[in-house]
Amino acid sequence: MEADLSGFNIDAPRWDQCTFLGRVKHFFNITDPRTVFASEQELDWAKAMVEKSRMGLVPPGTQVEQLLYAKKLYDSAFHPDTGEKMNVIGRMSFQVPGGMIITGFMLQFYRTMPAVIFWQWVNQSFNALVNYTNRNAASPTSVRQMALSYCTATTTAVATAVGMNMWTKRAPPLVGRWVPFAAVAAANCVNIPMMRQQELIEGICVKDRDQNELGHSQRAAAVGIAQVVVSRITMAAPGMILLPVIMERLERLRMMKKVRVLHAPLQVLLCGCFLLFMVPVACGLFPQECKLAVSYLEPELQDTIKAKYGEHVLFAYFNKGL
Repeated sequence: MEADLSGFNIDAPRWDQCTFLGRVKHFFNITDPRTVFASEQELDWAKAMVEKSRMGLVPPGTQVEQLLYAKKLYDSAFHPDTGEKMNVIGRMSFQVPGGMIITGFMLQFYRTMPAVIFWQWVNQSFNALVNYTNRNAASPTSVRQMALSYCTATTTAVATAVGMNMWTKRAPPLVGRWVPFAAVAAANCVNIPMMRQQELIEGICVKDRDQNELGHSQRAAAVGIAQVVVSRITMAAPGMILLPVIMERLERLRMMKKVRVLHAPLQVLLCGCFLLFMVPVACGLFPQECKLAVSYLEPELQDTIKAKYGEHVLFAYFNKGL
């Protein structure tokens, strides 16, 4: 029997985005690392199906499950603002395979200065690409700004890691294992705002409930970027804080002392286990479409909104990015 898709809204979230659990389920769906392996043909099919569904031109015989799968692929690979296909490495669905390798090696090779510098550089290069890919695309970023952001964040991460490595030389070994997390957290506080500085300078596009543009707000940009920083640090925290404790215990075992060559692969695997859960959890901490009271926006923007809409618009909405 053919499914009735006349009232099907493909853009309506499957789970309630006003609740934390609903957002976590949503991000579990679209950050599924298996979507990284979807072919270009599959992604193009998914985009075509989503666009046809929006226009009410779903091919006869299409099942709801097919549309849901198409939307899953579409959300995982296409930018929510522009609809353009994102590069594979910058997608949130690549956070688990990409992040587990980099984080695992950062935690394993933290003892020598060249290794610290190299892996912090690799990590910040990866982060810069992710931050740029998942930015709010309504605010363009110049090549000069991207280069400055990248250099500043990389310098911050390396300086933090090197400085803390020297400072913790006489500290217990476990403290030294936490240095990579301190460097990552410090760099995230610099990398994300720098990569998205255009939003802080010119403001982020805010809209009403019906997606009518209200103007640009710097305050909204600051809120969105701050939430992204918190999410990224939360994403890394459990793995980079608990894993050193776990490895510290495991490395004391006689069996583990005999197979030192397996320490790095084990850390990578364990990082993957942490990230598999923490990527959707961290992304779900805050709604992707932020909601701010108009009274919180800049006074001049409030006046513009009131002059055009009166007191009917109480909240402004914007995409904070990921």
